[in-house]
Amino acid sequence: MKISFFDFDGTITTKDSLADFVKFAVGKQNYYLGLLILSPVLIRYIFNFVSNNMAKEKLLYHFFNGWNINRFQQISDKYGLERIDKIIRPKAIEKIKWHQQKGHEVVVVSASMENWLIAWCQKNNLNLISTKLEVKDNLLTGRFSTLNCNGIEKVNRIKEKYCLEDYEVIYAYGDSKGDKEMLSIADKKYYKYFE
Repeated sequence: MKISFFDFDGTITTKDSLADFVKFAVGKQNYYLGLLILSPVLIRYIFNFVSNNMAKEKLLYHFFNGWNINRFQQISDKYGLERIDKIIRPKAIEKIKWHQQKGHEVVVVSASMENWLIAWCQKNNLNLISTKLEVKDNLLTGRFSTLNCNGIEKVNRIKEKYCLEDYEVIYAYGDSKGDKEMLSIADKKYYKYFE
């Protein structure tokens, strides 16, 4: 048995899906207005005074706190089925299909929210491990219900779901420091392979 783990943002895609999704969900005008409101946090993030996790959660809280989960999921599915293919790297999808044709298990491992990735992954017969949003009384809180699936958390979540000793070869594809730990568990590792 062989398995391949693919980071999503920047590896499979040409751009970050978080910003792209927010624009899709709330419109460009509301997106840029939100960035202006969030600028103190974002500036602190740029200068490493705020963690990636905290900045991301603040952004999601600002835009989606209080949204009905069914409405949010409908927009997420629409994004996944109509928009994601427009930001996909052709070489990445070719490699995914190559793995599938060889009978390898293929898993997307992403810090992005599962909501807007799940429909695209299902359409392409891919397994998904990603960050989840907290829901209370059918409303988004704007917070995570899991740890942000980045860095060592990618490995933790992979090991929760898969017994890696069962696989004779492990492939991993990534493009950033958040993928370093995931790449380290692979027999065959590919960094910025599709650029």
